[in-house]
Amino acid sequence: MTEKLWGGRFQKTAEEWVDEFGASIGFDRELVLEDLEGSTAHVKMLGKCGILTQEETEAILGGLEKLKEQAKADELEYSVELEDIHLNLEKKLTDDIGPVGGKLHTGRSRNDQVATDMHLYLKERTKEIIALTEDFQQAILEQAEAHVETLAPGYTHLQRAQPVSFAHHLMAYFWMLERDKGRFTDSLKRIDLSPLGAGALAGTTFPIDRHYSAELLGFAGVYENSMDAVSDRDFIVEFLSASSLLMAHLSRLAEEIILWSSQEFGFIELDDAFSTGSSIMPQKKNPDMAELIRGKTGRVYGNLIGLLTTLKGLPLAYNKDMQEDKEGMFDTVKTVTGSLRIFAGMIRTMTVNTDVMEEEVSKDFSNATELADYLAAKGMPFREAHEVTGKLVFTCIQKGCVLKDLPLSDMQEESTLIEEDIYDVLAPVAAVRRRNSYGGTGFDQVCVQIGKAKELIGVATK
Repeated sequence: MTEKLWGGRFQKTAEEWVDEFGASIGFDRELVLEDLEGSTAHVKMLGKCGILTQEETEAILGGLEKLKEQAKADELEYSVELEDIHLNLEKKLTDDIGPVGGKLHTGRSRNDQVATDMHLYLKERTKEIIALTEDFQQAILEQAEAHVETLAPGYTHLQRAQPVSFAHHLMAYFWMLERDKGRFTDSLKRIDLSPLGAGALAGTTFPIDRHYSAELLGFAGVYENSMDAVSDRDFIVEFLSASSLLMAHLSRLAEEIILWSSQEFGFIELDDAFSTGSSIMPQKKNPDMAELIRGKTGRVYGNLIGLLTTLKGLPLAYNKDMQEDKEGMFDTVKTVTGSLRIFAGMIRTMTVNTDVMEEEVSKDFSNATELADYLAAKGMPFREAHEVTGKLVFTCIQKGCVLKDLPLSDMQEESTLIEEDIYDVLAPVAAVRRRNSYGGTGFDQVCVQIGKAKELIGVATK
């Protein structure tokens, strides 16, 4: 049995299944490079402060560098008996360079060590997610720019509402993603702090320089309170919260993609690379990637609620409960990055069936508001205009036609204000073009919107 690195006070050893239950090496091995990076900065700081001799510092740094190379080559093996990534690496270091390897842990605890690892890990993954979100935004922009004047039914309550530019519909998701990106960017201010040197909870008696180790690790600052440094998991909660909102937006778009690609809608066709078939029905082309993203949203929500529940009753400072902070974080990173990559490819490669959408907006009542606005512009109170239009829609339903096919004489039975020019007003393209209020679906406004979006993410305007 491997001797515990903390076992001096203990007279009995745990049973194997107890070790397995308490060990985190099965998942915190994900932090191997971050742990080695933190250790490298720590030993350099110990050397600078004279806590380690130059010879000791060089010996430990050499051992850590060797472990880094082995980790990158996936050559390291880990032991459950050594519990976690920190003790596994320390044991390998001391086996390689001798007892001097034990001096690496001077002036720190696993409590500040693991917190440092997670700050380093989440800082880089958050930057990656921001970059992937921006790539997805660019994919949306590419489709939007190609479909400014493509007409599509706009919906409320999943009922036809008003015709819109398809680009306008897509751009709504661009702005959702922009807010998501802003939340992740803002969260970096809380992630970019170093807990290293806080010790178990009370700091250390050694004359360490926390600001120097933070500088070596690229952190913007250090925690001001050692108890807060080792017990804070707000930065992970905040990441999971931002991830949950992002996944909510992806799930909403996934639902639309699923609907649009169905035979009932037929608005788009997904590329084969993002679809699957059926084992029994040869005609099927299923939007499985969109469905998976919609489904995986739930696990991200679960990770957020799980960590909040873990933290809600914890006294200061570190508690073993906090070991439960990592798996949900790792899972969320994997889920979010994968979902963003899938969605960017799915949007870039989808075929938009412009003819289908434009045909649909020509055979519904989504232009009814145009008639009401037409009457209101001629002086009729809008509520009265609304009622007149509603009566004409009912007449159309009885006659089996739409407003643009209703004879002028039938319209004038409800209001003599209606003249021949109403048919130009009722044309779906006119309905969209005229909605030129700021942020509206009018083609000119959509172009303005796309231009601003391009400026935001640094894309050259054609």
